[in-house]
Amino acid sequence: MDEREPNWEWYRSFLQVLETGSLSAAGRLLGLTQPTIGRHIQSLEAALGLTLFTRSFDGYSPTEAAHELRPYALELAATTAAFRRVASGYGSGVRGAVRVTASEVIGVEVLPPILTALRHAYPELTIELVLSNKADDLLRREADIAVRMFRPVQEALVAKRIGAIEVGLHAHERYLAQHGVPASMNELSRHTMIGFDQETAFLRSVVEKNKAYMRSGFAFRANSDLAQLAAIRAGFGIGACQSPLAARDGRLVRVLPGAFSLTLDTWVAMHEDLRGSARCAVTFAALASGLKAYIHGTLPER
Repeated sequence: MDEREPNWEWYRSFLQVLETGSLSAAGRLLGLTQPTIGRHIQSLEAALGLTLFTRSFDGYSPTEAAHELRPYALELAATTAAFRRVASGYGSGVRGAVRVTASEVIGVEVLPPILTALRHAYPELTIELVLSNKADDLLRREADIAVRMFRPVQEALVAKRIGAIEVGLHAHERYLAQHGVPASMNELSRHTMIGFDQETAFLRSVVEKNKAYMRSGFAFRANSDLAQLAAIRAGFGIGACQSPLAARDGRLVRVLPGAFSLTLDTWVAMHEDLRGSARCAVTFAALASGLKAYIHGTLPER
């Protein structure tokens, strides 16, 4: 084993080769040459005394050691990014980078006007937006602030409940003009349905209460909520959509409101250590205020 302390650049190259399976692809993503990436991997292997990749017919294949080291390298990446964000916030006034994570629909359809107003108020603020339906770990600083559709349970987090977003079945008026409006949940079997592809614990609970809304009955399936929303807007069929979002478009009509209604409990959360951060405090407040306006139908459209 080489006694040199591994350079962070080596870990970064290691993660990209893990993700892409190729030196050249990793180099393109990092803005480095293929030989440079190769030297980083060789140096890291020498420093650790391990073989991290084997050359295979389709690229670089990670060894068992590489797979086991991956979560630690990811933690290093998250810590390094958080280090730079915190450092960027020092100076006079509100400035620096804030990393926000939210679901696809909230991030694309709801947050843009909120973040635009925030940027106008604080022009030295930089926003990093992570679109993910997975709960990024605030405790490991993968994000500074999270918009979540469930109550955070970690004690080290500052969390504020915003309210409940209602979700109902909606269809484009063009689809309903052609196929009629269902009078009951049972009639959905005669309609073109839009829904999820991969089932989650939350969706399983929805299906248990609404047997007419299940994967086998969907003519359009997608693991992206944005793709499902696009299909509803295109007139493909009937699907689940956030009611405040549908209310912005007069062409989207809610069907069976008394029979199908879900609620998404909405929270904004951040690590308690960020209470004293001006950049995070103003962002947290803006998100909380903007999301409340969205729920009540008073948020400007994007």
